[in-house]
Amino acid sequence: MDRRTFLSTAFSGLGLAQTAFGQAARPTGIKLGFDTYSVRAFKWKDIQLLDYAASLKADTVQISDSADYSSLDPAHLAAVKAHADQLGLEIDSGIGCICPISKSWKPGAKTAEQYTVDGLKIAKAVGARAMRCFMGSMDDRRSDRPIEQFMDATIKVFKGVRTQAQDLNVKIALENHAGDMQAREVRTIIEESGKDFVASCLDTGNPMWVMEDPQVTLEILGPYAVTTHVRDSVVFEHPRGAAAQWVAMGDGIIDWKAFMETYRKVCPNSLLQLEIITGRPPQILPYYEKDWWKWFPKMPASEFARFAALAKKGHPFMGSMVIEDSPGKKPAEYIEALKEQQRVDLARSILFAQNEMGVGIKGRA
Repeated sequence: MDRRTFLSTAFSGLGLAQTAFGQAARPTGIKLGFDTYSVRAFKWKDIQLLDYAASLKADTVQISDSADYSSLDPAHLAAVKAHADQLGLEIDSGIGCICPISKSWKPGAKTAEQYTVDGLKIAKAVGARAMRCFMGSMDDRRSDRPIEQFMDATIKVFKGVRTQAQDLNVKIALENHAGDMQAREVRTIIEESGKDFVASCLDTGNPMWVMEDPQVTLEILGPYAVTTHVRDSVVFEHPRGAAAQWVAMGDGIIDWKAFMETYRKVCPNSLLQLEIITGRPPQILPYYEKDWWKWFPKMPASEFARFAALAKKGHPFMGSMVIEDSPGKKPAEYIEALKEQQRVDLARSILFAQNEMGVGIKGRA
């Protein structure tokens, strides 16, 4: 596929004129935005990201990593907050891995507790009500250590920063990250740490890697959610079990009407942040193989049955996609195509959320 064909196909998705859920959907008051990882290829920093969010008529933006700020100097962070206020945007802040025994932890001069506190201070400085973070990844889940060891280490970190989080009045929003935990396990961390200062950053794409229907994730973590990472997925049967892939909003198999009905009941005040991640090939979930289940010894059969049913009625993504995670050096034209894919997929996903899910305030005014 040449670049012209790719751009033509991508832009065709922007014409979302007809809503599948009814043309008369009314604004719900749920703020709509996106996680800055959605446009990672551009390497934009805070002010650029805020201006871009405003151009999409977003209500909020999650600056999900401290590296997305051009400076962490207090004066600059104050300027970022002032710029967001001027644009009428709410900032949702974030950092990375906070579990010191995770393979995702980046050792340095700081302890996990100090790293978390510093992240909370950044969040406070830019006016965020929550700070997103995560425990680990599928590498931890698929290691020799039981997942409970990582959970216990995370709870210890959170309890160690309780006073600072409460003094700053910023909630820690723990993400169910890429293959690290199922919703029940995230809930355990929140409950045991203290739900007065630890909440959920509810991700709808990551449940795929732990055989969890995103509707199950919402039912369990929705009551704890202060912010989200929302994206669509496909999942379908495979000879070894199932295969799943992330796609732009509306390109997948998630029943967004049912999802939003539950969302409005359990977490209507949670920020709905899209995290659109396209450009990755399908991942196999070999649940027909015995060894696979050693990483999920406590999964309820009822929850697996719901995921298996989702895969049974699902289908592969048959649209166009430039694959980001392919090996080897990429020419400049390829990088530009990846940028354009991220930009277009986020833009049309924002429109899908506004027009078909009935969320957002500015975009639906």
